[in-house]
Amino acid sequence: MKLSEIYKSSVPVLSFEVFPPKPDIPLEKVMNIIGDFKQYSPDFISVTYGAGGSSRGRTVEIATRIRKEYGLESVAHLTCVGQTHEEVDHILEDLRQNGVYNIMALRGDPPRNNPNFDFSRGEFKYASELITYIRKRGNFGIAAAAYTEGHQDCKYIDKDWENLKRKVDCGVDLLITQLFYDNRLFWHFRDTIRKMGVTVPIVPGIMPMFNGRQIRRILSMCGASMPSEILIMLDKYGDSDEDMYRAGVEYAIKQIQELVSEGVDGIHLELMNRPDLARDVLGGLKRLKGES
Repeated sequence: MKLSEIYKSSVPVLSFEVFPPKPDIPLEKVMNIIGDFKQYSPDFISVTYGAGGSSRGRTVEIATRIRKEYGLESVAHLTCVGQTHEEVDHILEDLRQNGVYNIMALRGDPPRNNPNFDFSRGEFKYASELITYIRKRGNFGIAAAAYTEGHQDCKYIDKDWENLKRKVDCGVDLLITQLFYDNRLFWHFRDTIRKMGVTVPIVPGIMPMFNGRQIRRILSMCGASMPSEILIMLDKYGDSDEDMYRAGVEYAIKQIQELVSEGVDGIHLELMNRPDLARDVLGGLKRLKGES
């Protein structure tokens, strides 16, 4: 089922994100995790890439096995950084042959060993170019990334949102946001781009907090705003992984409950390949709804 069909048939949609294990770790580790996730009946599971397009072969394999072994829809991340048209053609054909017809099209991060990577020298410079290319080469469902506070590489937020509108116009079926922890930022973002004429589903990406190191890493990498409530939580529980985990789960439950009550198109959970987060966050939401 294509993404456009999923969001017509089941709202709010529940989806998960997983990432491939390191090359020296068997794929069965992540496949077992996906087996744990299946019990929560996600509408689809997306599979990420490594920086610079690393692990792309494993991404295709995992996305294929999600469909064939678990009967779940999958979305394969596809980045254009450093890739040629020929390489993208090969990946698209591989996905098509394996029955994977949904793609998360991204520019991607530079290779870890080349932080000064020059995007302008590649055959694809922007995600919009990749989206246009995919749309011309097959009947794929296409998702794209959105940034509630603007992309860190774009100096002006209104320019970033113009770029986002351009991506959608190139053939996007769905937008999934980068993680955020202040729902007011999401509402402002959603209302703004709706006024710009964006009509596709806009889904919040939620990453529950589980320890202080994770929060500090998020702050250093993507600069997501942290409400005062989280900073107080970090100061109070940051030295205790157990306490921080409990507080982070409760915060995620509260954040998701508020988003769903206000009518979001879906929730995309970035669970860091942790079944315990799925259990505790979704279990908490069921508890609030009075379900057994």
